[in-house]
Order: sequence, then C-alpha cells, then structure tokens
Amino acid sequence: MFELLQTQIGRLRVLAFAEGVSFLVILFVTMPLKYLYHMPDPNKFFGLVHGLLFVLYVLAVMQIKVEQDWPAKKTFWALLASIIPFGTFWADKKLFQTTQEA
Repeated sequence: MFELLQTQIGRLRVLAFAEGVSFLVILFVTMPLKYLYHMPDPNKFFGLVHGLLFVLYVLAVMQIKVEQDWPAKKTFWALLASIIPFGTFWADKKLFQTTQEA
C-alpha cells in the first residue's frame, strides 16, 4: 500500500478509491437517511468530505495531465469518471493501472 503513495499515479489511484467510496456512501447511505429518515447530519458530514476529495481528485488528474502529458481523451475520461457512480473504480482499472505499469 505504501509503495502506491510514492508515485504520482499511485497517489491518484488512492485518491480515486477514496473519492469513489465517499460518493457511494452519499448515494446509498446518507441520502436515504436524509430523505427517508429525516437525518440530514450524516449527509452534511460526508458531503463535505466527498467535496474535498472530489476537488483533490480533479486537481490530481489535471496535475498528472500536465506533468505526464496525458492526451485530452484520457483526461476527459478520468474527469468524467468522478461524476459517475463506480466511475473512479473503472478509471483505476482502465486508465490508472495501465499508466502505472507503463
């Protein structure tokens, strides 16, 4: 796990996982709590965490795009993945692992 954090793409992969999990927690846990059980507090907390992770993810993708000269198409798919449920897990498998192996 710690060897992942030593490279830029490795840090992006960890960030993508955290952002993806936070998005799923919001969709499948805190939103139902908010609207079905009238408990907005978990949604406020996880919304803040997810928002921070989302911004960090986008910044990390843009930084890698510039430093590693990613093509526009790859950057587009990496950014689109952050707004689709389970998208960052797909991006890790299809975009980030292949970049790290190269």
